[in-house]
Amino acid sequence: MLQTLYDYFWWERLWLPVNLTWADLEDKDGRVYAKASDLYITLPLALLFLVIRYFFELYVATPLAALLNVKEKTRLRAPPNATLEHFYQTSGKQPKQVEVDLLSRQSGLSGRQVERWFRRRRNQDRPSLLKKFREASWRFTYYLIAFVAGMAVTVDKPWFYDLRKVWEGYPIQSIIPSQYWYYMIELSFYWSLLFSIASDVKRKDFKEQIIHHVATIILLCFSWFANYVRAGTLIMALHDASDYLLESAKMFNYAGWKNTCNNLFIVFAIVFIITRLVIMPFWILHCTMVYPLELYPAFFGYYFFNSMMAVLQMLHIFWAYFILRMAHKFITGKLIEDERSDREETESSEGEETAAGAGAKSRLLANGHPILNNNHPKND
Repeated sequence: MLQTLYDYFWWERLWLPVNLTWADLEDKDGRVYAKASDLYITLPLALLFLVIRYFFELYVATPLAALLNVKEKTRLRAPPNATLEHFYQTSGKQPKQVEVDLLSRQSGLSGRQVERWFRRRRNQDRPSLLKKFREASWRFTYYLIAFVAGMAVTVDKPWFYDLRKVWEGYPIQSIIPSQYWYYMIELSFYWSLLFSIASDVKRKDFKEQIIHHVATIILLCFSWFANYVRAGTLIMALHDASDYLLESAKMFNYAGWKNTCNNLFIVFAIVFIITRLVIMPFWILHCTMVYPLELYPAFFGYYFFNSMMAVLQMLHIFWAYFILRMAHKFITGKLIEDERSDREETESSEGEETAAGAGAKSRLLANGHPILNNNHPKND
């Protein structure tokens, strides 16, 4: 049974154009071709990425946060209450009015005190500013290095300037070491993101992030199996072009550098739109959908690869919508509340004394975070 499934899975007609077999992609005459077994290394490399990330956040990002004077806001903690804590853990973090009334009778607190307790308890569970800064620092460092590496791998290749050459001689296209390691490292990093997503800062597009990571991993694996490596390297380099700008904007957001953060966000928005909504659909997707048909009839791999590309493109449009909304409101001078953000709740409306710094208003948001808390004395 397993052998039958294995044979069906690796049936040449699924992966390769007509009249070609796996034998045509066997290493010979010093030419090396992409093989499925190459990808085994990505799982241990993903675990290595998690280890490197741990030490990076501890010994690089944390001191950098201190250097940039990233400050935590003191949060009022919810007093111990077994009844309310049990409801919080088992039934929900935002009780309805009927449930508030019931909990009020059970705990001996007033309805307003119950609501206040749940606000404080939710705030306790929200990620700290330092955690957000460390995550952004790690992703910024990786994306910047990956973008530079991606450009180094692709910019000297003829298909970087003439997309028709992506398919020249396909699929009999040998792999060079720089392409191999670029693929292995990128795929390993996305595995590490998928492994850590449950413990990372959660935003309202959590499900879309999972879809993005899974679609990217499937796309990278399939493109390696089917030797779509030239197209794959171009797609990876294109995606890394804007990501490091966003993460750097987040870092300056958490540090309180208003002007730097806002300027970086505008640059990020411009680069994102150009790369994801212009170059991606009108150059890259055109390259993967149109040019191959000039060389061979469409086969399952052709449809599958372009379906995954379409999923990524829809996610780009989804995120571009929020980015453009933020950019428009920022340019027009309106206060912005990003729909993706999970902002901390305040108790000032009830006349309570809040913790130090709690009265600061949030400003422009970038990718789910308030850009500025401008009570910070730092200027740039």
